[in-house]
Amino acid sequence: MGMNALRKRGAEHASERLIENAVPCQTRHAVVQADCCELLRRLPDESVQLIVCDPPYNINLAEWDNHSNYIEWAATWLREAERVLAPTGNLAIFGGLQYQGEAGSGDLLEILSFMRKNSEMRLANLIIWYYKNGMSAHRFFANRHEEIAWFGKTKRYFFDLDAVRVPFDEETKAAYLRDKRLRPESVEKGKNPTNVWEIGRLNGNSVERVGHPTQKPRAVVQRLVRALSYPGSVVLDFFAGSGVTARVCVEEHRHSVSSDISGQLDTFLEAQLKDYPPGLFNGAANGFAIAKDLKEHPVMRGRGQPNGVAVCEAITPAV
Repeated sequence: MGMNALRKRGAEHASERLIENAVPCQTRHAVVQADCCELLRRLPDESVQLIVCDPPYNINLAEWDNHSNYIEWAATWLREAERVLAPTGNLAIFGGLQYQGEAGSGDLLEILSFMRKNSEMRLANLIIWYYKNGMSAHRFFANRHEEIAWFGKTKRYFFDLDAVRVPFDEETKAAYLRDKRLRPESVEKGKNPTNVWEIGRLNGNSVERVGHPTQKPRAVVQRLVRALSYPGSVVLDFFAGSGVTARVCVEEHRHSVSSDISGQLDTFLEAQLKDYPPGLFNGAANGFAIAKDLKEHPVMRGRGQPNGVAVCEAITPAV
């Protein structure tokens, strides 16, 4: 109700007044092979708008998916993540509810419990990512969802609902436009996608596949990036895995920092960007540049500092 009243007056939320919403002529994307905590310690305070975090689930899928004390390990990067987020920043953590002892000691329940007791960040939404395709089961109901915990750094966290609205079909839109209680401009924008997202998992033969065992669909990451960050801001993924976050940031005009302990990140990212010219590393193409270090990356300038990147198009917030 408060946001509706603000919009009717043509006013902005406090989070919108804290950002510079503009499309840079060139975005910069750092791709680093490093431990997540090592990378985080190198980043300035309040230098990141969005962290997309798909941590190991501790279900012994590979060597990197095995931690004897999961929450002690996770606590280190959770605290550092909070430090590097801007006041308008957001943290989106993928996870599952692997409560059974044989599945390992770490899951999203432990992370949520830790955050509730040890963090000032706000749980804005628990997003249910629902999919129809998945493994069958005989001793329990087959799993068809995962969760994404979205935390805002402060009450001024940035959220762009209009960027992710779902258009109404023509029949529904026509019916809503006849309802005089509804604002036509709101109907034209489309509906709130809610916190239940029906987006299919990647099948083994999906054209998006690049070879990483836990790759997330581009559409899921794209919705997070569009809603929780803005053009020209910095998006961080320190469990970068398949490189999908960097791919989305290239398309959505965000700067990005991606890291992984695996030496395969370069290969996966090149596969993600197969639609673009080859030889991208330490070069530039189509308005973006990729490098294997943080030199000259906007994230190193910290909050409130000029990003040194020419602006091509200013963004006027929708009213």
